[in-house]
Amino acid sequence: MAKAYLVGSGIAALSAAAFLMRDGGFAGSDILLLEEQDREGGSLDAAGSPETGYTMRGGRMFEIHFDCTYDLLSSIPSLDDPSESVTQDTFAFHDDFAWNDHARLVDAAGKVVASHSMGFSERDRLELVRCVATPESHLDGKRITDCFSPEFFTTNFWWMWCTTFAFEPWHSAIEFRRYLNRFVHLFKTFDSMSGIYRTRFNQFDSIVRPLLTWLTGQGVTLQLGTRVTDVRLAEGDALTATGLTWTRGGKSEDIVLGPDDLVMVTNGSMTANSTLGSTDTVPALDTSGSSGSWKLWETLAAKRPGRLGNPSTFNTSIRESTWESFTVTTKDPTFFKLMEEFSGSEAGKGGLITFKDSNWLLTIVLNHQPHFREQPDDTFVWWGYALFPDREGDFVKKTMAQCTGAEILDEVLQHLRFEQGPQILDNSIVIPALMPYITSQFLVRGKGDRPEVVPETSTNLAFIGQYAEIPDDVVFTVEYSVRTAWTAVANLLNPDRQPPPVYKGQHNPRVLVEALETLHRR
Repeated sequence: MAKAYLVGSGIAALSAAAFLMRDGGFAGSDILLLEEQDREGGSLDAAGSPETGYTMRGGRMFEIHFDCTYDLLSSIPSLDDPSESVTQDTFAFHDDFAWNDHARLVDAAGKVVASHSMGFSERDRLELVRCVATPESHLDGKRITDCFSPEFFTTNFWWMWCTTFAFEPWHSAIEFRRYLNRFVHLFKTFDSMSGIYRTRFNQFDSIVRPLLTWLTGQGVTLQLGTRVTDVRLAEGDALTATGLTWTRGGKSEDIVLGPDDLVMVTNGSMTANSTLGSTDTVPALDTSGSSGSWKLWETLAAKRPGRLGNPSTFNTSIRESTWESFTVTTKDPTFFKLMEEFSGSEAGKGGLITFKDSNWLLTIVLNHQPHFREQPDDTFVWWGYALFPDREGDFVKKTMAQCTGAEILDEVLQHLRFEQGPQILDNSIVIPALMPYITSQFLVRGKGDRPEVVPETSTNLAFIGQYAEIPDDVVFTVEYSVRTAWTAVANLLNPDRQPPPVYKGQHNPRVLVEALETLHRR
């Protein structure tokens, strides 16, 4: 009986396991997930308690055309109501708590900016249209700054776009162009963010837990604390995995693969080497110990130079791929009440709020409560992040990366000019998370730097996740990871059951007209 070995337990690997059963004819008992960490979920993490503080490194946004994700999750029962799928629950939550942002941007004086206008000059519009129309092959090795004048990076559009998707000016023009094309249908509602969907709880509770519950119920095995160090390859031109080596509990184990066995590798990790601080301590930046996902990719790429991608493109520019997030837990409702008054939106309906003149480029969001499944009614959790943690704060005269959780919260509160700042500080637990590779998938790259999901001549090896190549679709999304998983299973086992095509709103005349009207708003 064929077996499947999936390296990692993030959303890509979990999705691959589901597709292997649904489309590939595998029994759950023949699927093994090999996870280096001591918990599952990969980058879709969330944990904590009211006493110690909750934490989540990030939160993923969805939209109506995440077709692969919704297809997958339509067959996964919700934990709250097994008669409803996770997809149904997500759509129902959007109907009840759709974002309608009235305070998307805040200026240096702590005042809400009218962001309905994109703030474009004619030159900005022309540069944007030119970038969208430029063939991707012409953007190899180019940064966003190579395609736009400095003034573009002071527009309302840029401040909203970069903080929604976590782009920085030095990131890849290829990825920026892909995002513009992929989300052109969101232009008309970009200031209100009403086209953005969120899950009912954080993504670990709303997606990972129900998916993992369903998978293990089908007999899938998850083996934690297992670091895969090698995938042995057969000699010759064909790319055939013949064995695995992993370490677990201080012991090394070799596995010989059968002729029909499959291996799917989550290569690279955007949350590798992440560190947490606390209200009173600073998270330490430490990339000295390479994570298993990066190390395994380096090992494989060295075996087939030029064929399995180039991990050094993504994991050697720490300064350009690092940013920092923070999660705040409190039993004092004061901050939530003040923010609802300030933003004009009920918690959970307001969307992102960006302090556009902040040196750190701070963004915060009040999540719908509860944001954690077991979170008590008297506890409130909110989240924020900043794209420039290496810059000195406007009020706290340190870089964000040098700040404790309390100092980060103090910076936010001083931007808001809340008189109750000391009270809010005294009653909050703040856990910062420093992530050295969080936007590494956006770094400047060229063709071939990411391996194909199923490389040419591969017979049983696939790559899944954020660092495998899917033409036209956009990384840093759950949809991208799910699409890589579906593509891997289809190309290795069932070519007739391919994932739906990537949505291309730029080919829809109505969408284009609406986008152009948005670009000309004043």
